[in-house]
Amino acid sequence: MKILTLLLFTLIISLTSCNNTKDSRIKTSIRQQIAIYPKSTLCDIYKSFFQDRFGPGHLISDTTTAGIYLRKELSTMNESFIADYEPTGCEGNFYRVNLSVLKDGRIPYEVYFNTFVKSVSIIENNSIEKWKTEWKHILTIIDELSLDLHNYENDKILIDSMLNENKYVIHHSREYNTAYKPHYRIMKKSLFEKEILPLLNDNKH
Repeated sequence: MKILTLLLFTLIISLTSCNNTKDSRIKTSIRQQIAIYPKSTLCDIYKSFFQDRFGPGHLISDTTTAGIYLRKELSTMNESFIADYEPTGCEGNFYRVNLSVLKDGRIPYEVYFNTFVKSVSIIENNSIEKWKTEWKHILTIIDELSLDLHNYENDKILIDSMLNENKYVIHHSREYNTAYKPHYRIMKKSLFEKEILPLLNDNKH
């Protein structure tokens, strides 16, 4: 019995340590986003963590249409003030890859588009109920940080209402779009590091 009690105590300590470690990663991710993109709102923080869990957030049933949208966005894009690439959320399961790497010719269109499509096709079937629980925990940590985010309370209500209707995809805030003009696609970390990153490293300006 003493051995079992000791094992249970050790397990509890281990799980608590893991949870604290993840909480630390969540805090670090939020602080980094605010430091790099100070115009971020709660919706923009939510979007980063959501993308880390769900990737692009939708399936591509028609690659032709997806290609048309990508080329159209690329043709109308003048500038973008986000990083060439950056990990999502606190786990970095996916990367946001700026369309600027296409615009300036560092990545061939076919490589970029194919990597994006393959990233969508391997998205895991994550539960919206699990995500609701996860987001509540993340929100608790955000509250603790006292970040003084613009429109914070209204955004909390908006996201909560959306999740209650089993909706979970959200757009960047107007403030974020105006300040940083984000143009990117979401790619799975393993695919990005295999297909895209070596080319970017070979073509550093």
